[in-house]
Amino acid sequence: MDQKKMPLIEALHAFKKKKPVSFHVPGHKNGLIDPGCIFSSPGLYDATELTSLDDLHAPDGVIQESMQMLRSHYNSLSSYFLVNGTTVGNLTMLLAACEAGDTVFVASNSHKSILHACSLSRVKPVFLEPEVDSFTLTPRGISQEVLNEALKLYPEAKALVLTYPSYYGHTHDAEGLISLAKKHNLMVLADEAHGAHLTAGEPFPVSSLVLGADLVVHSAHKTLPALTMGSFLHIGSDRIDRLKVERILGMLQSSSPSYIIMASLDGARSYLASYGERDLAHFLNQRMSFIEGLRELSFVTVIEPEDPLKLVIRVNGLTGYQLQQELEEHGVFPELADPLQILLILPLLKENLSYAEEFDRTIKVLKGLANEPGSKLLSSPLLPIAISKVKELALPITEAEQAPFKWIPLDSSPGEIAASSIIPYPPGIPFVIAGEKLTKEKIDQLIEWSRVNIRFQGEQRVKEKEIKVVKDCEYRHESE
Repeated sequence: MDQKKMPLIEALHAFKKKKPVSFHVPGHKNGLIDPGCIFSSPGLYDATELTSLDDLHAPDGVIQESMQMLRSHYNSLSSYFLVNGTTVGNLTMLLAACEAGDTVFVASNSHKSILHACSLSRVKPVFLEPEVDSFTLTPRGISQEVLNEALKLYPEAKALVLTYPSYYGHTHDAEGLISLAKKHNLMVLADEAHGAHLTAGEPFPVSSLVLGADLVVHSAHKTLPALTMGSFLHIGSDRIDRLKVERILGMLQSSSPSYIIMASLDGARSYLASYGERDLAHFLNQRMSFIEGLRELSFVTVIEPEDPLKLVIRVNGLTGYQLQQELEEHGVFPELADPLQILLILPLLKENLSYAEEFDRTIKVLKGLANEPGSKLLSSPLLPIAISKVKELALPITEAEQAPFKWIPLDSSPGEIAASSIIPYPPGIPFVIAGEKLTKEKIDQLIEWSRVNIRFQGEQRVKEKEIKVVKDCEYRHESE
């Protein structure tokens, strides 16, 4: 091998030369939003625990001051910098709030890191199916009716894990849901990865932290100008043991935390905390001009979720995957695609920043599709499939992953128990969970997906129309 080559660096240089339009994470949009002026020369800020620079694991100086300012802005009891992403925040939430064996209600549109947290904390997850949005056909959130049903079946439950807002920017009756959970003494843990910006004011939704959640995690890098892996963890109530949270973070976070990531978190907090009415008006005006330009194209459908930072786009005759491919060939990069549509994440602009050129470039690319032949939409869209609104796993996740297994054809797998999770990425929300009893409806969806270019994470052979299932019959009998 030619060790002088640097494949990743070379690929990044080539990508930069395309002058790409970012409608994806991270929120700094290729360095456009750089409140601390650190993105242009990151090496200058790649420091370590020197005398004047404090220590994330024993903060008593500038890092402590930065996190106190973070706490003040979000009005939490305590707030923390996370340099291992929201993943470490989700792991910490479950480990800090629950004990092994506790029953925990989990939204079934949760990120894979929530499932990992359930495994590590050895809790018993009970999955609650969210309502489906009638426009995007994607999950919104859990209803009070479903939570009430779950409480009747599992009155011993200890916590409720929410995904809020959804990846597509949908909200739900979080206030009523959190209030109901509190009436039944449930801890409320919110994976608010896509909601770090919600303090920007109306028309943005209200954060679950304001609504009474006990622990909340924010992916600052998703919607704010922070570097990838930069996140926040907030304690929202005195029901949470602060010292336990800090002890767990000390175990799970890197012992050599990145000062570049922490600096970007400090800058992102300052950017958001100083976001004013004129900034918001400027963002909303540029956003509306973009939407109006899109809607002038008769073959384009624009869906506006509750979070104004998200837009969902469809083009007649094209699947979401085909639309994504067309845009990327012209240097416009959405966050994700599904069989029906693409998702765009807009930049949180201040009045001194413009994205008008990027918006215009995107509209121009879409106009060019008007004369191209369309192709038939998939017969089976990306629909959340729920046989039951409240569901236990047939086997605990870890037990299913460690059990004897076999690979079998997809079409012969209904009734079997999945031995590994199948995770479309993005968004990283498991479609099949290890330990889940497979249904015909889900298998039919996987067979449909085997025909299109969906990216998956984890051990799977969907493209080959095979699935990994628990082999030993006694495992299945014991769980039924």
